[in-house]
Amino acid sequence: MEWIATAAYGLEGVLAQELRDLGLSVGETQTSRVQFTGSALDGCRANVFLRTAGRVRLVVGRFPAPNFDALFEGVRSLPWEEILPEDAAFPVTGRCVNSQLMSVPNCQAIVKKAIATRMGQAAGRSWLPETGTIYPIEVHIWKDQATISLDTSGTPLHRRGYRELNGPAALRETLAAALVRLSRWDASRPLWDPCCGTGTLAVEAALQARQIAPGISRSFGGEAYPLLPASLWRQAREEAMDGMLYTLPLDITASDIDPEALSMARHHARKAGVATAIRFRRMDAAELASDTAYGHILTNPPYGERLGDREQAQLLYQQLGQAWRRLDGWSCHVITAHPRFESYFGARAHHRRALYNGPLACRFYQYFGPKPRREVQP
Repeated sequence: MEWIATAAYGLEGVLAQELRDLGLSVGETQTSRVQFTGSALDGCRANVFLRTAGRVRLVVGRFPAPNFDALFEGVRSLPWEEILPEDAAFPVTGRCVNSQLMSVPNCQAIVKKAIATRMGQAAGRSWLPETGTIYPIEVHIWKDQATISLDTSGTPLHRRGYRELNGPAALRETLAAALVRLSRWDASRPLWDPCCGTGTLAVEAALQARQIAPGISRSFGGEAYPLLPASLWRQAREEAMDGMLYTLPLDITASDIDPEALSMARHHARKAGVATAIRFRRMDAAELASDTAYGHILTNPPYGERLGDREQAQLLYQQLGQAWRRLDGWSCHVITAHPRFESYFGARAHHRRALYNGPLACRFYQYFGPKPRREVQP
């Protein structure tokens, strides 16, 4: 079976590596989309295990679609009666990129009509009730090649279920998980978020370190599909349960000057089942200090978008830079939309990556410390 996992712009490579780590064969990567092949069980596993994916879609068919007639006939040729029950509700979304067909509403309408025609002919009916389970269909046309897929995730995968409260400029869980992976942090080192807000970065780091699958406690739209039976979802969750490291000791600190934000962060850590893995502290970022070497700062500080907050954000960046230079061998990783972050931080980043935090164009600035010294055995 062919599948597509979606990702936020700039995170396609991170998602592709995640898929490989699951033992899946990765195919073509396009903007915000990574193709992979696997069984029906692998589709369930992808939903349960992936930390950086937005959705997992099952590819129903691919074909050239240089015009509307080709799109209609290509969709009608697919075996919809084997995929959708007669009463299925099948809303159609679409996206067109670099193609002759660029009217998304027209493409959606044609796909809808083609599916209804095929289903009606198979059922011997002139109309379909669409009163049953929802099967979200997507038409994606890229360079005149149409991909028709079925969403199996339902609620977007970033909604793990633990984050019930939101603060300003909060990171989506999938982006936070990607930043943890990009930071190259591992569970043997300290991790500190000095501007933790509602705690998403710290929670995602703890979940990742303890190998707690992000989808283990939530439901998925595909669980209602006969082609993905309950036994496969159960098997995927059992695999996730077997891999958990609930008692793994961690050194994760989440701090913030705002007591209300800290209260939300603690609540989210409890909901996620990692409250014992994270140390919460109310403190100013300028006070950041540690006697432990080779740790990681990973943070999403205020961006200073509003005029009145700009000077405060710039001062914070200066304080972060000063704190980082006081630490022994630490790395520092900061995501921000501020265009002059490096000048206020006081150093050019070793690596920069263009990302989006929701609609905001950001950069992820990475300052890598030295690798830990190895002890010489006598």
